[in-house]
Amino acid sequence: MDRIEGRLDGAGLRVGLVAARFNDLIVDRLLDGALAALRAHGVDDRDVVVARVAGAVELPVVAQALADRDDVDAVVALGCVIRGSTSHYDYVCSMVASGVARVALDAAKPVAFGVLTTETLEQAFDRAGGKLGNKGAEAAVVAIETAHVLRGVRARGQA
Repeated sequence: MDRIEGRLDGAGLRVGLVAARFNDLIVDRLLDGALAALRAHGVDDRDVVVARVAGAVELPVVAQALADRDDVDAVVALGCVIRGSTSHYDYVCSMVASGVARVALDAAKPVAFGVLTTETLEQAFDRAGGKLGNKGAEAAVVAIETAHVLRGVRARGQA
C-alpha cells in the first residue's frame, strides 16, 4: 500500500493569503492567526504574499490570480460573512464557497477556505481567536499539509 500524507513543515513553501476588508474586526484576527500559524510551521515571511480585497465576494478572483502564480504553492482565503435580515447572506456564502472551491480545482493547488459564515458577531469572534480557536490559523495549517500531499501524489505519478 502506498500511503501519502502531508507534513506540517512549511519551510520553503510560498503561500498567498487573500483577506477581505469587510468585517475587518474579525478578518484581521483571522489574518493574524494565519500569519502566526505559517511562521510557527516554518514559512518565511518573505515567502508570503498578502492581498486585501473589499469583501468576501472578491476573494475567489484574487485567490485565482494568486493560485495562477508559479511562485505560490498554496492559497488561503480569509473572510467573514454574518447573517443579516435579508437573503443577501445566502448568496454571498454560496458565491464565495463555490468560487474558492473552483479556484482550487482549476489551479490544482490548495486553496484553504478560511471564510467564517456565522449567524452572529459573537459566533465570529469565537472562531477568530476566541473560545473556538482561530479558523484563519487552521486554514493556514490545512494549506501547508495539502501542499505536501499534492507534492507526494505528483511525485509518485512521475516515478
